[in-house]
Amino acid sequence: MTSSSSVVEEQETWKKWHEDRDSEAGDILLRAYMPLVQYHVQRISVGLPKNVNRDELKSLGMLGLFDALEKFEPERDLKFDTYASFRIRGAILDGLRKEDWLPRSLREKTKRIETAIEKLEQQNLRTVSSFEVAEELGIEEDEVNSVISESFFANVLSIDEDNRDSESKEKIGYTIEDKKGLSPESEIVQSELHKELAEVITELNEKEQLVVSLFYFEELTFTEIGQVLGLSTSRISQIHSKALFRLRQVLKRYL
Repeated sequence: MTSSSSVVEEQETWKKWHEDRDSEAGDILLRAYMPLVQYHVQRISVGLPKNVNRDELKSLGMLGLFDALEKFEPERDLKFDTYASFRIRGAILDGLRKEDWLPRSLREKTKRIETAIEKLEQQNLRTVSSFEVAEELGIEEDEVNSVISESFFANVLSIDEDNRDSESKEKIGYTIEDKKGLSPESEIVQSELHKELAEVITELNEKEQLVVSLFYFEELTFTEIGQVLGLSTSRISQIHSKALFRLRQVLKRYL
């Protein structure tokens, strides 16, 4: 529990930073909120290829944290943790968009898998499994799931592209969406997406549903989920990848 003296000390530090831009106070605040950067780096890096260096993501996140310190307005009814999270995540995603972080070999594999999925779905007139795709391509099912998991994040990045229809120069990833401002068309699309995702999730097996729930809703790491389920981290990663294969087919129609 935070002591009253610590609270007062923190308030004094914020006051020095806001009123005088005291460099020492700024350093103290950066160190205090560095765990936020680590958190977002860990969350974002899960679906990225292994060639993406976490230290680079951390550097991007630190830029976002510093930007948050520079622009935060304490008089607004918004906690710094919340504001900083948007800035940190936005800075990391923006940095990823500017770099060709997805290897050409992975892009080619993703294209082959997507082509196979479309072919099989047209033939069978239904959603196909990763096992069927693997058989079609003559590769292991784990490889199909792994490729889909690593390329999945490319679709997430597309959500955070520039808002080209807006006069604002801010990135979508740097703003807090007004949930009450959805157009009727957006509400319909969002409703259909939620409905389809809910249906797909109910079709997942018990372990896949648990992993998806614990990772995306309870925000546990793969290691923590493994401890809960009594499975290795690599096994949790496999289960997560297999679940993403099915969820991605739904999301792709909306992104």
